Amino acid sequence: MVGELRLRRIEERIKEELAEIFLFDVADPRLQGVNVTDVEVDRELAYADIYVSAVEGSERKDEILRALEHAKGFLRTMLAQRMAHLRTFPRLRFHWDPTPERAARLEQLFAQLEAERRAALEQDADTSEEAQGPEEASAHGPS
Repeated sequence: MVGELRLRRIEERIKEELAEIFLFDVADPRLQGVNVTDVEVDRELAYADIYVSAVEGSERKDEILRALEHAKGFLRTMLAQRMAHLRTFPRLRFHWDPTPERAARLEQLFAQLEAERRAALEQDADTSEEAQGPEEASAHGPS
């Protein structure tokens, strides 16, 4: 079994190496724009769960996961060569990570709510000025 600190270092290194492999060594066009969002390795170093997302979002999810499954042996070999200090290298399991898409959707919702709030405030201000009448509005307005 591996200590917690060493395990975190291994996970981070796998994440970095995979990002580099995707960028420079993978020729499969289906894997263009794939981001490794997280890596979790079990304490026995038997499995590495790799979480991925893509720039386009989940519309290519199935295609990307199939391509990763197909390239799994190649990727494991490349990682094992780059991380030769590990006696055995964990088997790779790939998972889709919807977190970036969810975050983008939340940001969109917050922006929409903020725009609606501002529009409501402006409408309230306009309604207040109309209710005051022209003389009161000019007395309280900018000079």
